[in-house]
Amino acid sequence: MSSAAEIARRRTFAIISHPDAGKTTLTEKFLLYGNAIHLAGAVKDRKNQRATASDWMELEKQRGISISSTVLQFDYAGYAVNLLDTPGHKDFSEDTYRVLTAVDAALMVIDAAKGVETQTRKLFEVCRRRGVPIFTFMNKCDRPTRNALELLDELETVLGLQSSPVIWPLGNGPTFKGVFDRRSKQVHLFERVPGGAYQAPVAVTSLDDPAVRAKLDDHAYAEAHEQLAMLDGAGHPFDLAAVRAGQQTPVYFGSAVNNFGIQLLLDGFLHDSVPPAPRKPAAAPGSVIPVDSEKFSGFIFKIQANMDPKHRDRIAFLRVCSGKFERDMSVVHSRTGKTVRLSSSQKLFGRERETLNEAYPGDVVGLVGHDAFGIGDTLSTDRAIVYDEIPRFPSEVFTYISNPNPSDAKKYRAGLEQLLQEGVVQSFAPRNAPPGATLLAAVGPLQFEVVQWRLQSEYNAESRLTPAPWTLLRWIEAPAAALTKDGALDHSRYVVATGVSFGTDKFDHPVVLFPNEWTMRYFEEKNSELKLHSLPLEQTR
Repeated sequence: MSSAAEIARRRTFAIISHPDAGKTTLTEKFLLYGNAIHLAGAVKDRKNQRATASDWMELEKQRGISISSTVLQFDYAGYAVNLLDTPGHKDFSEDTYRVLTAVDAALMVIDAAKGVETQTRKLFEVCRRRGVPIFTFMNKCDRPTRNALELLDELETVLGLQSSPVIWPLGNGPTFKGVFDRRSKQVHLFERVPGGAYQAPVAVTSLDDPAVRAKLDDHAYAEAHEQLAMLDGAGHPFDLAAVRAGQQTPVYFGSAVNNFGIQLLLDGFLHDSVPPAPRKPAAAPGSVIPVDSEKFSGFIFKIQANMDPKHRDRIAFLRVCSGKFERDMSVVHSRTGKTVRLSSSQKLFGRERETLNEAYPGDVVGLVGHDAFGIGDTLSTDRAIVYDEIPRFPSEVFTYISNPNPSDAKKYRAGLEQLLQEGVVQSFAPRNAPPGATLLAAVGPLQFEVVQWRLQSEYNAESRLTPAPWTLLRWIEAPAAALTKDGALDHSRYVVATGVSFGTDKFDHPVVLFPNEWTMRYFEEKNSELKLHSLPLEQTR
């Protein structure tokens, strides 16, 4: 198969949702339909059935939630699918955000009884800023739900996203009898699958078939006809160009736990979604690197150590952007300028992996044994290509971490350094920090638990967390006159409220930490020569 054909069949996407909307369940059902697994385990019942394929970290199995993003690669109906499973817990991390830089589309899962929730809005905004096409799956239709038309209206009023239903529900909760495919004009009758363990058998017929009429009561039958007529007359017609521009979302309805509507969703999504698109390098604004370029390029969006306890290695996740990846090829590491040989390349499926000899744009390659690689680094056969794809986000929670056991000092330092390289959390150095303590900052407090758990389980090192008094952090942009001879910030010049502290990030850029919003506003008022930024300065210019 030609390179162009290989690229055209790639689909790289993430599933995003609010906690408990059914994201992990849907992920596993995609694998079931893609024949990547043969028996779907129940997500909730972890004592009697195995954990989901995407949740490989032991802490995830204990908590019953997704914490670390996972890559799942499989073939389905002629497509090469790269599914990036993201954490859906409310205390998600920057890992979630970073994954969305590596995808070409997103599938948004919504609990049809609850509608658009907080987490969904946060992740949607990240996708919107990047222009990522979004498809919507209204889940749990076999339970009582909100009115389907209200759900469509909410997509438009809350998210500002034009909606066009591809699949429409027939009935609600106990009266849910199936879905109507507006493209084929066929009805798919609902049947429960015990435990959701195998692919759902589906009876297909027309809306006016007596078998359908017999299943729906008079009210449900009349309502279905009325709603479908309303959609045909006043709804948004399906516009593939608008979908791929991120302006319209195709909407599907179903029940992931019963495997119902999954094949319709998977087939429709893969058909309408976009193949890998050209990427813009940071060094040459306005230009793009075509996916079929002869020049290989990609960027690292995630690093994970100790995925395999037997090997205790470190793996960098590379999104291929252009050209063709071949094992043992030599590339330029943009940050160091050095040429490196990519000999240990892996195809990923959760924590499982196998040797990968070649990959194309859209694929995710696991690179083992390169300690110099960092998140955001570009690898390319052309040193002029440098991507700037990885954003940083304002931290919302802070804590000090320290080593309570001096005999573990070496293991503790090695483990903490590795986790900081992975970007599990950020670290800062405030003035007058407690001796031996490191200030950690994260988007959600669950990440601190992840740090402690991984230090203990992977490095056998204990740690102690001590709450820090700050809730806000800002980077400082200062005029030259405000700096000392060595380029540092002259802290003695500034008026600050009680509890405010100056510090630096890992690149020695000046930051300031605030206990609350009032102290930050007071600081800005009293020190007008300084500008505060919620992101590092290189991301604000």
